[in-house]
Amino acid sequence: MTNQPRRIGIIGGSGLGQALARQTTGTVHDIETPFGTPSAPIVTAELESIPIAFLARHGRGHLLNPSSVPYRANIFALKELGVTHIIASGACGSLTEQIAPGHLVIPDQVIDKTFKRANSFFDGELAVHVDFAYPFCQRLRELLLSAAEQVDTNVHDSGTYICMEGPQFSTRAESMLHRSWGAHLIGMTCMPEAKLAREAEICYALVALPTDYDCWKPHEGDQNKHALMKEIIGNLNTATKNAIALIRAALAQAGTLLESECEHHQALELGIWSDKIAVTNPTFYKLQMLIGKYFP
Repeated sequence: MTNQPRRIGIIGGSGLGQALARQTTGTVHDIETPFGTPSAPIVTAELESIPIAFLARHGRGHLLNPSSVPYRANIFALKELGVTHIIASGACGSLTEQIAPGHLVIPDQVIDKTFKRANSFFDGELAVHVDFAYPFCQRLRELLLSAAEQVDTNVHDSGTYICMEGPQFSTRAESMLHRSWGAHLIGMTCMPEAKLAREAEICYALVALPTDYDCWKPHEGDQNKHALMKEIIGNLNTATKNAIALIRAALAQAGTLLESECEHHQALELGIWSDKIAVTNPTFYKLQMLIGKYFP
């Protein structure tokens, strides 16, 4: 169990992780969890007068590729620091003409295509099944959307995000398939992050930063790869600036949300299917912070 004050966790992805790290000063926490160490030390501070805990998903210097991110350690450590809500960011590709590079998207659905990542805290030690029909917290999404008018770009109020394993990008055939599914975005980091947040009873929402159109859309014929990369980096920088503005504006209104309860804060109430009496002491103590309130 944690005695920390309630905080909003901010997980910075490509671009935003480095940019927000430069703007965040506070107490640095090096935490060891039952699932290893997080991607980077976590900084607790205040942003717009709201207690936050900031984590750079890809670590210092962006050394961790999406498959190598220690997602379980990240979420567990944020939980230890009192985080009850997470606003995550992530660069991605657009699968639809309407979502242009530089826009922001607050997705409402996700398709998980990852296969190499540990995606549960309860692998083989407890039978736990959480509801995940709606993977993002609606109240947290509404908070972000309420700040949309304060940023200088289009903020899309919904979208389906496909999370692929990577680290390679899609083939064109895959990109066309993803479009046929009705998906809007393709990225590599939302899963299993959102699933683990649900298991940790933390509200989670994503600010997606489209940097380019995925390869379903051919690039201009005279644009070489260096010019294309320069354009993508420019789009990322623009989207990062807008995402930080959106998050700051949302945090300025987040006081009542931080103190209120949400159904996701009770996600394990009906999810633990194992006989509690049969759970061994080592398993209980390893997972006590997550499951303790449901055990006599």
